Amino acid sequence: MRLSSARHAIAAMLAAALLPATVARAESVTVFAAASMSNAMQEIEDRFEAASGHDLVVSLAGSSALARQIQQGAPADVFISANPGWMDALESEGLIEEGTRFDLLSNAIVLIAHGRDAAPVGIGPGMDLAGLLDGGRLAMAMADAVPAGTYGKASLVSLGLWDDVATDVAQADNVRAALALVAAGEAPYGIVYATDAAASDKVTVVGTFPADSHPPIIYPVADVVGRDTEAEAAFLEFLRGPEARAAFERQGFIVVTE
Repeated sequence: MRLSSARHAIAAMLAAALLPATVARAESVTVFAAASMSNAMQEIEDRFEAASGHDLVVSLAGSSALARQIQQGAPADVFISANPGWMDALESEGLIEEGTRFDLLSNAIVLIAHGRDAAPVGIGPGMDLAGLLDGGRLAMAMADAVPAGTYGKASLVSLGLWDDVATDVAQADNVRAALALVAAGEAPYGIVYATDAAASDKVTVVGTFPADSHPPIIYPVADVVGRDTEAEAAFLEFLRGPEARAAFERQGFIVVTE
């Protein structure tokens, strides 16, 4: 009986001695990610923390706003942009760790309507989008700054539709805000990513913009210069793994990384 108690005491002492070392290894990773990744990143956060023991802090906004914050010294460890342009800007300024950048995801842009029973629409040259709006607004992310908005504008310009609706566009800070305008009925139609449309049960996808009417939609990811930690490396590796792939695919993304 005494021997058993002694063994228990020794085991407890060993566990206590090991605990501080375990806690010390746990680190925090701050990820700046495009707003269109909101649902996927919630799942990624839970799975990464469970698998690694590290803490993941996710900041979501339009890629342009996040890139500008990084330019101004915001403490981001990893940046996931919804288009290559903003990543290119940071890389040209030496704000991205060399050799850490890779393409992660692809997406599509769609036309959505308020409600669940809207009729499908043929998207192409000659489409009467202004007539479809019938005096209402077309919700989009900021057309000259936020990737979802720039892709949407590029498609409308390519199809010869932009000039007809430019004055009817309601520009939002990010794509999720544009989605919210349509979901709430404040705008009858909007242009968002396919993955955003899938996140709301208050809108209908009425058409998909032709892939050749806008630049390829690519989400690059990279390590921001500054801290180089085990947790950052673990997170970047996790993004390439099967758990992350499954999470992204469940949200409708196309995973392009190998």
